[in-house]
Amino acid sequence: MPVQPSPEDLSVILTRIGLEVESLERFESVKGSLEGLVIGEVLTAIPHPNADKLKLTTVNIGGPEPLNIVCGAPNVAVGQKVVVAPIGATIYPLSGEPMTMKKAKIRGEESQGMICAEDEIGLGSSHAGILVLDAALQAGTPAREIFKPVQDWIYEIGLTPNRMDAMSHIGVARDVCAYYNNLENTRRYQAKLPVIPELPKAATPLPISVSVENTAACPRYAGISITGVQTAPSPDWLRNKLLAIGVRPINNIVDITNFILHETGQPLHAFNADVITGSKVIVKNLPAGTAFVTLDGKERKLDAADLMICNGNSEPMCLAGVFGGLHSGVTDTTHNIFLESACFTGTGIRASSFRHGLRTDAATRFEKGVDISNTVFVLQRAAALICELAGGKIASEVTDVYPQAKPKTEVTATWAYIKKLSGKEYSKEKISNILASLGFEILAETPEHLKVNVPYSKPDISIPADIVEEIMRIDGLDNVEIPSQVLITPAITARPDRETVREKIAGYLAGNGFNEIFTNSITNSKYFTPEVLERTVKMINNLSADLDVMRPSMLETGLESVAYNLNRKNEDLLFFEFGKTYATTGQGKYQETEHLCLYLTGRKRPESWLYEAAPVDFYFMKGYVGNVLAQLGIRSLQWAELEVDGLQFAWQIKGNGQPLVQLGAVSGSRLKQFDIKQPVWFADINWQAVLAALPKKDTFYSEIPKFPAVRRDLALVLDKQVRFADVEAAARTVKSSLLQHINLFDVFESEKLGANKRSYAVSFTFQDTQKTLTDKEIDAVMDKLVKTFETQLQAQIRK
Repeated sequence: MPVQPSPEDLSVILTRIGLEVESLERFESVKGSLEGLVIGEVLTAIPHPNADKLKLTTVNIGGPEPLNIVCGAPNVAVGQKVVVAPIGATIYPLSGEPMTMKKAKIRGEESQGMICAEDEIGLGSSHAGILVLDAALQAGTPAREIFKPVQDWIYEIGLTPNRMDAMSHIGVARDVCAYYNNLENTRRYQAKLPVIPELPKAATPLPISVSVENTAACPRYAGISITGVQTAPSPDWLRNKLLAIGVRPINNIVDITNFILHETGQPLHAFNADVITGSKVIVKNLPAGTAFVTLDGKERKLDAADLMICNGNSEPMCLAGVFGGLHSGVTDTTHNIFLESACFTGTGIRASSFRHGLRTDAATRFEKGVDISNTVFVLQRAAALICELAGGKIASEVTDVYPQAKPKTEVTATWAYIKKLSGKEYSKEKISNILASLGFEILAETPEHLKVNVPYSKPDISIPADIVEEIMRIDGLDNVEIPSQVLITPAITARPDRETVREKIAGYLAGNGFNEIFTNSITNSKYFTPEVLERTVKMINNLSADLDVMRPSMLETGLESVAYNLNRKNEDLLFFEFGKTYATTGQGKYQETEHLCLYLTGRKRPESWLYEAAPVDFYFMKGYVGNVLAQLGIRSLQWAELEVDGLQFAWQIKGNGQPLVQLGAVSGSRLKQFDIKQPVWFADINWQAVLAALPKKDTFYSEIPKFPAVRRDLALVLDKQVRFADVEAAARTVKSSLLQHINLFDVFESEKLGANKRSYAVSFTFQDTQKTLTDKEIDAVMDKLVKTFETQLQAQIRK
């Protein structure tokens, strides 16, 4: 490296070259890194005059005067070398909060610090007594110089799915080197790869043959036998490396494979060589339904598409690239292993991983693609570490089954295309330098174009646009010049503007106390009847057993949110959601429908001294639905009762004859599915139909009429079966521009009206924007209304 960048500078560099750093944290193998702690020598230790279990000690820590320290450890003695936390130092116990040393009096005696046990400073778990050190240590030596706690910086990088080449430390280092090469216009910086030493040979060979029957799913498979392995805890340096990246150390063999995975991006698997029947490994598919017990102890039924690693008897040992088997893995008693390094096809690995619900680091890397050229090198790197850390010896040659070498991808990009897409004039030298630093092989450079071979480590690169992306990110996306002029053609926005309309309604609902929710479009098939499931879009590789279909209705996912809130005592809920439902239409075609849904439950207003609490009801919901439509200029509505699965008291609203809304109370059986014990009201607005019904012209404000409105009332005696909606519909058949508003203001029922009769008190508002209405004009319209009610509804007019 030309310079050693600070952690913050390196974070900026990584983000600049497309590896966005989401967090930067300091890692310490010992919390606090023993800062401020020193080695001390116990000079005296006498009983505390006021406490039987305490001692008064004087401790030399290399200062001009020894420290007086009250110590309660039973093993403290004169001449010991100990770890001392003097006044001002902070200790970080394994359990409990950090503690900063202060001058204190303990049972009347002054104490100027603390002699530490190992659990009090994070060096171990014992609290049996103070930590006694080598007598040869010098008093006053900083404790961190003796124990050498590891400090490092951890970068959390948010990778896009196509960047498998950066899913390893070597891959990230390669990009940083390319950045510095571009910065200095050189090619001298390269990622430093581990050196493979000469490996010790076993006296007795252990050859294990390999046969790959499905070469399409496994284009390359390499393996090596190692004997004399001693399974044990890993050394501190390896444990700390894994702990720093959040991987729990297990034993030296497993830890080495995990370390290599993150170092190189290549997954490995170690088998117990003694249980490989027939000393043969077969890579093949097994019949559907074959039983296989995985490392977690669960028996799984295999699919015919699952690629398996089998022994000589075709018995499964490992779900290839995903998860090992219970009976073939490395244990504490394993001494001979067969180490696997392979390249498996990503689509098959992903399918098996989801099929069995096993999302492992190995599966994640295989499904995104691994460097097929790296297979043997990584195997040798892991074998060298096993020999070094576990005492193993190489008992076979490397077996490398690679029947058909994969050709490198060739990509040709013209210089003009690079300039056009990037918006920047790069020199040919800079472009070649960047690509060569990333491992591309320059095949040809002509005045018109550039031809390159793509490195195996970048399987996602296949088109010229990918080449431009690599150039731009290594040069720095923030280095693209901003042009002095931006020439664009004004876009003609479609009317109505869907986003503007959506924002308007979302703003209205939010302003009236509703909260917007976003629920998963993938839901559980158990919510739906077999009839509904016939038209439902089913997931092929579902994320879990509970998420297996695309939702055919918005009701169920919304009720999940309602139930979640109710279970947390949030009982008054007004929710709205914009979302889509999905259905099959036959012949492999699918349909998406946009919706706006309202979910209401609990109280519409809280308790107050001014009024009593009132629950939400049909009319409360009806008001908001009507207002949403009115906000959009849709006012001519037709209401009709409807039977809807999952709803009761359901109604349908039409506008210009087209169904727009279904609303009602959620049925008790549906509420029981979600363990909801209070009423929930639901409105499903077909957003696509609403957008289609919008007025084609802008709605302008009109002048407030100068002339007064006139109100007339009628009391109509009707059969109880007649609804106010029927009254309103009948009134609208009287074509009069004077009739502005119809309102029901009272309902009266009495035996005096007659059997099965009800009285509606209805007001009619009339207005003319051009003049003051006369009684004669109003009476003419009222006469028409009365005749219409008598004819169509058999109404009696109460005088």
